[in-house]
Amino acid sequence: MIDRLIAELRARANPASVAGMARYGISANGTLGVSVHAIRELAKDAGRDHALAEHLWNSGIHEARILATLIDDPALVTARQMDRWVRGIDSWDVCDHACHNLFRYSPSAWRKAEQWSRAKGEFVRRAGFSLMAGLAVKDQKATDEQFAAFFGPIAAAASDDRNMVRKAVNWALRQIGKRNRRLHRMAIAAAEEIRRQDSRSARWIAADALRELRNPATIARIKS
Repeated sequence: MIDRLIAELRARANPASVAGMARYGISANGTLGVSVHAIRELAKDAGRDHALAEHLWNSGIHEARILATLIDDPALVTARQMDRWVRGIDSWDVCDHACHNLFRYSPSAWRKAEQWSRAKGEFVRRAGFSLMAGLAVKDQKATDEQFAAFFGPIAAAASDDRNMVRKAVNWALRQIGKRNRRLHRMAIAAAEEIRRQDSRSARWIAADALRELRNPATIARIKS
């Protein structure tokens, strides 16, 4: 199965797409230029397969790693596997696919979001905040207090001026703030505090988050 899937990915390779992806900050290392739509079709055919996902990830092929995040079984994903995978990420799209297709459904998701938010590595730290954003969208059983605990790590990382980190910090703040009225008020207060930091990155994060959180359309959606 692994050989067939890799062969199918290579058959769909589009070198012209790789150059276009690079313009959006996607790593060209091991990248074939296969569309996400095509990867999702392969995942649908493959079904859930934890062992196969490991083989795909270990191939080092960009699209094979995205495919791995789609077919792995969250119930079988361990904290050790999450750490190992995230340390090998070198592109924001693989990072976000891993967090949103797989990691946010893992029992270790909450712990890893907080832990990774304090990491030094750019993509590991991004994963922490990408995971927070994903949990805010999908975890309907989580309490406001669980999300409120993320405001501290968000504020602490707001001065990190690395592009892949600051965008994820902003993303987490906005998604938590759009979850309900109470968290909306708390996110606005957090953004106001962040804006007072002596950091260009923090000011951008706060201004962008406040722009969306105070948008009448956003407020109307939260109220409804």
